[in-house]
Amino acid sequence: MNTLTNAPLADLLQRLFAEAEASAPGDSPALADLSEAELKRLMGSKTEYREFYGRLKDLALPVSRETGCLLYMLARSSSARSIVEFGTSFGLSTLHLAAALRDNGGDRLIGSEFEPSKAERARRNLAAGGLLDLVELREGDALQTLAKDLPDSIDLVLLDGAKALYPEVLALLESRLRPGALVIADNAEHSPEYLAHVRSPANGYLSTPFAEDVELSMRLG
Repeated sequence: MNTLTNAPLADLLQRLFAEAEASAPGDSPALADLSEAELKRLMGSKTEYREFYGRLKDLALPVSRETGCLLYMLARSSSARSIVEFGTSFGLSTLHLAAALRDNGGDRLIGSEFEPSKAERARRNLAAGGLLDLVELREGDALQTLAKDLPDSIDLVLLDGAKALYPEVLALLESRLRPGALVIADNAEHSPEYLAHVRSPANGYLSTPFAEDVELSMRLG
């Protein structure tokens, strides 16, 4: 069984990626008044992330097509049954991960999104892809929504929300990561603190940059 490349999901993903590519963040009026220095500062802020990402509430901010495929392959090949995602947005990465869950026999993906309109759109996309039953999408600040009611063991984590919060979100989940669990961080170059943590074997990870924008880490047993 391959949910990813068959209807209805394959056509849905093709459409969603095309829509996202037609409205790139660099062309958005929401960022037009920000200098490059201010943009960099906001991306690294641990206190102004809600304001910054609120500006981008109408943009998908998806993973790349290649990263989406990678997510499916990692979740499928590791037989992941328990997945946590930080930063759902419109749900493109969620669709890839949930497809792997379906093909692995099911279980649960916990997503998180603080922008209500994005969460609603993600739910519609998941329903259209026939995967909504596998996903619990928590609305609100992930520092609160992912601080409780987590599975005892987590197989895979995707970090793709506010980059400055990667260390804090990982800290919430770290004690639940099973030996061999995978942590995928998109655009992790914007979180030097996170990279320093996972790239130190003393902290219990084996980690390597993958492609141009992904940090792939494995929890050591």
